[in-house]
Amino acid sequence: MTTDPDLHRRRASSFGSQAAAYAEYRPDYPAAAVRWALEPVADRDEPHVLDLAAGTGKLTAALVAEGVRTTAVEPDAAMLDELRRALPDVPAQEGTAERIPLPSGSVDAVLVGQAFHWFAPERALPEIARVLRPGGVAAGLWNHGDHEVDWIVGLDEVTRGEACFADLAEEVELPAHEAYGEVERRRFPNRTRYTRDSLTAMVATHSRLLLLPEDERAQLLARVRGYLAARPETQSVEFEVPMVTVVDRAVLKD
Repeated sequence: MTTDPDLHRRRASSFGSQAAAYAEYRPDYPAAAVRWALEPVADRDEPHVLDLAAGTGKLTAALVAEGVRTTAVEPDAAMLDELRRALPDVPAQEGTAERIPLPSGSVDAVLVGQAFHWFAPERALPEIARVLRPGGVAAGLWNHGDHEVDWIVGLDEVTRGEACFADLAEEVELPAHEAYGEVERRRFPNRTRYTRDSLTAMVATHSRLLLLPEDERAQLLARVRGYLAARPETQSVEFEVPMVTVVDRAVLKD
């Protein structure tokens, strides 16, 4: 991840301008990954889950599909508007990981999809602990390309790492903190169907691309289209993109 604080801030706040595209093209989260994240509190009576930095509601929707009582918190107004349109029955409000607008001890789990690496962990982890009930779980989920698949690695090389297909799993993690037990990690297959156009559109929603000058961004996306047009794996109108969902979880100490 970038060590430039200003660049990190600009990347973290870049998604709102592409909220609709993010909602349409970013991959969903597999049910098995969500269930494993919630496993430490699965035996509780109607556990309440916070989807923190919920974006357009990709993870929120997966939680709702599991029948989980869910509240969403998201700092970007445009992303939050998309979430509210897609999931009007889910309570959703503006807020940040460092200042969560919920009472202390009000949720059984805090899940974070594709966003924990944008937080200030020294402030976010204690704040998450504040809103969790004793023995609650904090979990981060990240989707990335399966770096054991040759053409996915090639796609990362074409984007010069701008879309982080192959190496994201090595860059992100749920940091250890004294308030929580040991961090556990598991990977889940997440095969998603795309067309060449929709996969290129998904690449375009990554923060590094959003901050590129328009001419550089157009050139990079043209390279992606050319690469996909040449690969045998992407010759069908619609094809499967092998992805992986990485889940880190830690239980709040009593």
